[in-house]
Amino acid sequence: MKLLILLIPIWVFVTPLLSAPVDVTPQPPSADPVLPTEKGPIFQISSDKDAPSPGVAEFKVVHHQDLNKKILISLIVASTLLAGILLFISCFWIYRLKTRKKSVEQRHQKGEPAKGLSWGPIMAKFPSLKTVGKKGLVAVIEYQSLVAATDNFNEKNAIGEGRSGCVYKAQFSDDVQAAVKRTHGGDQDAEKEFENEVDMLSKFQHQNIISLLGYCIHSNAQFLVYEMMQNGSLEFQLHGPPRGSALTWHLRMKIALDVARGLEYLHERCNPPVIHRDLKSSNVLLDSNFNAKLSDFGLAIAGWNLSKSNIKLSGTLGYVAPEYLLDGKLTDKSDVYAFGIILLELLLGRRPVEKLEGAQCQSIVTWAMPQLTDRSKLPNIVDSVIREGMDLKHLYQVAAVAVLCVQPEPSYRPLITDVLHSFIPLVPIDLGGSLRIADSALSISA
Repeated sequence: MKLLILLIPIWVFVTPLLSAPVDVTPQPPSADPVLPTEKGPIFQISSDKDAPSPGVAEFKVVHHQDLNKKILISLIVASTLLAGILLFISCFWIYRLKTRKKSVEQRHQKGEPAKGLSWGPIMAKFPSLKTVGKKGLVAVIEYQSLVAATDNFNEKNAIGEGRSGCVYKAQFSDDVQAAVKRTHGGDQDAEKEFENEVDMLSKFQHQNIISLLGYCIHSNAQFLVYEMMQNGSLEFQLHGPPRGSALTWHLRMKIALDVARGLEYLHERCNPPVIHRDLKSSNVLLDSNFNAKLSDFGLAIAGWNLSKSNIKLSGTLGYVAPEYLLDGKLTDKSDVYAFGIILLELLLGRRPVEKLEGAQCQSIVTWAMPQLTDRSKLPNIVDSVIREGMDLKHLYQVAAVAVLCVQPEPSYRPLITDVLHSFIPLVPIDLGGSLRIADSALSISA
């Protein structure tokens, strides 16, 4: 673009000259009424033998030769200027490439990645979190700093327990906390999941994807250090002691929108696309403002149309899509099914699978599907916490989205992009959507 701007003045200057006639062949005499006929020739010709008519032709030759000299001079000047400009741009471009390469090398020497997470600002907040190196784009954290921050992994600092390990609160300074997940090695699958999560999270940058601060391997134990999510998991908020009391209708719609944004990033913006494969309410974490972020990428897979022959069947009962469970077919629509289950949890306040009398179990889809499509019954099965504050029109819209997401046939389920766009009008502007409500005093704490 800069080169084009530089060449425009030269082109404007040269174009009129190039458009002028350059034919220098003498023209035959003609009775041109414009030429003077009564007065002498304009230029005095030295030869006495020259007649008036040839004099006119000779005048034209002298004129064209003069014009050709001007054109030649102009072309030489323009070519010289153009060559100089091109040489200058080439030198400047080479200088920039060398400067950029040097900058990248300096970042690598300082332990900061050129792409992926920007560790400088993050690590500056953790003065006592010591690193001993860097593998790829992720900081390798000193084991002793994790021991000190978690009080030797004291049980009182345990804030959760997942499929692959226990999570502890780590206090690195008076006002800075993080979450440390400890898993025990030795198992080949566990080690693969650990490596997969480090690899995945080191590449992701999105407001609705958990941030990985670093990792540590000590003896047979492996540690992942995440940003702290003060309100725990969505599962804890819905099915734990709070029983959904902190989650209003609008907050639940915001959480659904955040989860959809996180999935849309994985499915549509990552290259290659990523399937989470273990999306569930316990892997949806909430920060102090109830912003939702996806976590636990140990089972995540990059690519579509994977068959049962090249992947191990994994997931959580109640969230696994039927086609994946029965036929081993895994696609982005498998994540959409899991999203539909989370949406039903937000609407109904029920677990994905609930135990009945004896050893029998009932899925939330089997129980809710006949009532989700009946407008007279739907308001009565909604979680009692949000029953008074919900908008019936919006409730019907959300229920319709949930029904589509949990369809047995994958082709009937919507793309996560379509789901995302359907939720934006249902979430207030203050919470990240486009809904304008009369009560301008609405806040996250409402």
